[in-house]
Amino acid sequence: MASERATLKQRAYDAWFKHTHSSRLIYNTCWEDPRADRALLQLDSNSRIAMITSAGCNALDYLLDDPAEIHCIDMNPRQNALLDLKLAALRTLAHDDLFKLFGLGRHPQVDLLYRDSLRPQLRPESTQFWDRNLHWFNGRGRGSFYFRGAAGDVAWLVRGFLKFTRPTLRRQILELLEAPDLQSQRDLYDQIEPRLFGPLVRLLIRQPATLTLLGVPRAQRDLIANQYPGGVSAFVQDKLRWLMTELPVRENYFWRLYLHGEYSQQCCPNYLRPEYRDLLRERLDRVHLYTASFSDFLQQHEQPLSHFVLLDHQDWLVANDVAGLETEWRLILRRSTPGTRVLLRSAAPEVGFLPTFVMRAINPHADEQRWHQRDRVGTYGSMMLAEVAA
Repeated sequence: MASERATLKQRAYDAWFKHTHSSRLIYNTCWEDPRADRALLQLDSNSRIAMITSAGCNALDYLLDDPAEIHCIDMNPRQNALLDLKLAALRTLAHDDLFKLFGLGRHPQVDLLYRDSLRPQLRPESTQFWDRNLHWFNGRGRGSFYFRGAAGDVAWLVRGFLKFTRPTLRRQILELLEAPDLQSQRDLYDQIEPRLFGPLVRLLIRQPATLTLLGVPRAQRDLIANQYPGGVSAFVQDKLRWLMTELPVRENYFWRLYLHGEYSQQCCPNYLRPEYRDLLRERLDRVHLYTASFSDFLQQHEQPLSHFVLLDHQDWLVANDVAGLETEWRLILRRSTPGTRVLLRSAAPEVGFLPTFVMRAINPHADEQRWHQRDRVGTYGSMMLAEVAA
């Protein structure tokens, strides 16, 4: 009977995850640190990159290293629609308008901007999506685009919970974001942590509904629950403690965004900084969008690629589609040349799921652990960078 209940829970989790990811925008911002990526990838003017789109912020960051091509692939067309809107905004808007739209997450004249400047630049499938959802940027309702989409739902609920039930704790957290040095951060976080991780929060962290909205499939939850001491809630608590006590929080635009619902001019992704605007505009045509699986893209794209950025999607493949994992790797190796770099992340403490033929064909780097510890997002269990061998 217990095993039947467990199976039903697993099926419900999988069904909820499938429904959410097939019907909604999940990520309204990237949840991987491009500073770490760029240090590891070592991009240059000869680089040809294939990557998961996510919210598109990191593809724009990679452009600063002058790559020849960036191919952004995502099975969720809404993620590509978001990057398409960012490309259109960078092409056509003044910096002030761009920052209101994607820095603050709202613009009082968004309807006019969309009609006159943005919509004519979009692909037809992007137009269909934003015709229905442009109101996310008008500032009414939740107040910010960054409280929209699945991950935005969680941020909005957490913000409301803190604002209306824990106002003192919320003030302390906002004070922490402005801490001038690491010792100040540590002192503040020591006060915050016991109040932040109470029984209710620990319960919510473990819930499939919460994890699904954050883009965590059951395969990843199980990896953490089975391999991390203390399970999911301990994993989150330990990761957050590291971020808030060992890395400068004033430059952490990832966590600032979801607590404030907006970036600041001093703490934001590079594509929102005025000093990079003209350079990015010159290179936007190098970004190409594909709504497809990674394997489907590689089957159609016959040219060699120098870099692959896989995020964490292979966690799902190894748990649900081992044959698909092997096919994807065979295609990656077929489209690679000696020295091609592959970057991936995992919820597991280490990437130990790669097929034997892959491990024979790649040379893992030792430097990724240093950058994994310096990653300002800090929500993954491990990171791996490898070069394809001769």
